[in-house]
Amino acid sequence: MTLDLPPTTYGRIAAGVPVTDVERALGFYRDVLGLDVVVTNGDPTGFVILRRGAAELHLTLQRGHKAGLHNVAHLLVDDATALHDHLVRHGARIVKGLRDADFGLRTFVVADPDGNRVDVGEPLR
Repeated sequence: MTLDLPPTTYGRIAAGVPVTDVERALGFYRDVLGLDVVVTNGDPTGFVILRRGAAELHLTLQRGHKAGLHNVAHLLVDDATALHDHLVRHGARIVKGLRDADFGLRTFVVADPDGNRVDVGEPLR
């Protein structure tokens, strides 16, 4: 298959995460996971851009949202064990425990307050 794409360089791509309560979600993503709020939109707030380092996440208010069983985002970190332990200390729900996977990552899955799953991984060296 040949694609007829223009010569375009792709930049960042950010996961959009639907949440039922923006303030509650910020209690997790900002206050526990440590992402910084860089943009808010709406009154009351219905959209938030969060960033830390190269990681960016967009929260969108969707009152009837029901989380699925899939991961909504994948976050690469330099110390998955330390982040895992920090999240456990702060009462985050770990969906899949910390493990060294055969695909070369130390990984775990955490759920936000809405049940949205974030896969966290650290490249094994």
